[in-house]
Amino acid sequence: MPRDSLEKRVDFTRIRYAQCWEDADVLLAAAGVNGDSRCLSIASAGDNTLALLSAEPREVVALDINPAQLACLALRVAAYKTLNHAELLEFVGSRPCQDRQSLYRRCRKALAMRDREFWDQRPADIARGIGVIGRFEAYFSMFRRRLLPLIHRRATIAELTRPRSADQRKRFYTETWNNRRWRILFQLFFSRFFMGRAGRDPELFRYVQGSVAARILQRTEHALTVLDPAQNPYLCWILHGDHRYALPSALRADNFDSIRDNLNRLHWHCDSIEDYLAAQPPQQFDVFNLSDIFEYSSESEYTQMLQSLLAAARPGARLVYWNMLAPRSRPPSMAHRLTPLTSLATKLHAQDKAFFYSRLVIEEVMA
Repeated sequence: MPRDSLEKRVDFTRIRYAQCWEDADVLLAAAGVNGDSRCLSIASAGDNTLALLSAEPREVVALDINPAQLACLALRVAAYKTLNHAELLEFVGSRPCQDRQSLYRRCRKALAMRDREFWDQRPADIARGIGVIGRFEAYFSMFRRRLLPLIHRRATIAELTRPRSADQRKRFYTETWNNRRWRILFQLFFSRFFMGRAGRDPELFRYVQGSVAARILQRTEHALTVLDPAQNPYLCWILHGDHRYALPSALRADNFDSIRDNLNRLHWHCDSIEDYLAAQPPQQFDVFNLSDIFEYSSESEYTQMLQSLLAAARPGARLVYWNMLAPRSRPPSMAHRLTPLTSLATKLHAQDKAFFYSRLVIEEVMA
């Protein structure tokens, strides 16, 4: 959507997301990145943009209309350049750390002046860990500290993430976890009203249809029974506020070197998709990581964005994006240009560890 369309309705002066809350494993499997790929990626906090570099594409261009989110990406890039893997985990907040300020001083040398000024003013945020400080992460912190203790004892919460078979997970959920307090308080906490005021923003629910909490609860049951909670970094953070037993793709040791070695292939801009692409030659990109940006747009705005993306796409390019609560997918008027990869999307959505989303959409550009 045009830059001023959402900016007029939502405050973009703060860090809304200190982490990416889409599963990068799913993104990489959906996108089909290779050494010739040029990728366009929504920056957000930077994790999934950086995860794309682990596949060694030719280039990744990250966009965001929020300069605070681009400052998050810039600091992560500096951290990959200057810290080792263990230090990176401490700096983000995935692991405990006694002195994140000393790690920041090393990263600071690799930052542009505008990003130094941004982070120099936030020593308390640095001390907490840069993966902790977003509005959405604060929402989950409230859930962990205030709500979850009203539902289950600490021992029960720890038991949730013990490795077990699918049948055992289902039995534990049915007999122990899914009590009346869980259902009632979950419905309240993840309601449109409360999530809009404490977690996201009321304006980001403008195009949502149906019950927010009921859909998220259904997906949460899937994550706790069909998927393995012991291997889920997103659930781990929600329950514990760190990544003690599972890491997302960009933070895993086996991806660290490839991301660091390919940082020179990454560029970022504070711009909307339409404004950026309007200034570029046509047919430039093979992969589009679009996060859930269409969640915030009307159907007409969504169609306009698709037109911009199609003009910038090479034949065979893939669009990857998530629906949370607002249904968005290729309109019939673009059936001659976009092919939905429904089977692949359904398969990957069933594996999606970031379990809040109701649907994964993968669409391929036709020649």
